[in-house]
Amino acid sequence: MSCAICEIRKEKRFCPAVHGRICAQCCGEQREVTLGCPSDCPYLQQAREHEKPRPADQIDPSALFLQVEVPDRFMYEREHLLMGLTYALAKAARGDRSLHDRDLVGALSALCTSYQRLVSSGLHYEQPLTGSAQQRVAAEVETMLKEFREAEQKHMGYSSLRESDVLKALVFLVRLAYGRTSGRPKSRAFVEFLFAQFPEKQSTVVTPQEAPSRIIMP
Repeated sequence: MSCAICEIRKEKRFCPAVHGRICAQCCGEQREVTLGCPSDCPYLQQAREHEKPRPADQIDPSALFLQVEVPDRFMYEREHLLMGLTYALAKAARGDRSLHDRDLVGALSALCTSYQRLVSSGLHYEQPLTGSAQQRVAAEVETMLKEFREAEQKHMGYSSLRESDVLKALVFLVRLAYGRTSGRPKSRAFVEFLFAQFPEKQSTVVTPQEAPSRIIMP
């Protein structure tokens, strides 16, 4: 029998994305490009095990906000903030299973641009978001930041969270996302990394502050 995609080469493996059998070449070329591969596909899992991180020269330097310095000590000093933001991203992705890595990256990048402008000029201007998916992610992040400040106010009598801290945390997560995603249009490697940080069975009962210490590394 021929491949269900190209209809030329001989089929070699079952593809859950098309519910049919396809050839190895189409699997490799269309994986997370035109095919929405489920996370439990053994061929996707195998590919990720052998996939090397994208070279830095393949990523637009401006997308990484290299002008924003995020020192190593920041990850320890603001561990709860990073955990909270990661939790917010995981919550947004779990609430909308159609989200891909690029939706999270787009939302984070827009937030970085907005906070960078706020830190440098004091002007609050929201960077336009390209779609409802990114808007939902950004809203979840902003809600988490609001709750974080309220929690600090309640326990300390004031909030120590500065806009520059938020910017550094968001930039760190953007860089983390670029380091985790394959860059393909339908990639969910970063999304699944977030799910691993906050398993679904725990997501409704464990807050970032209650979660065990686990510094997130790119």
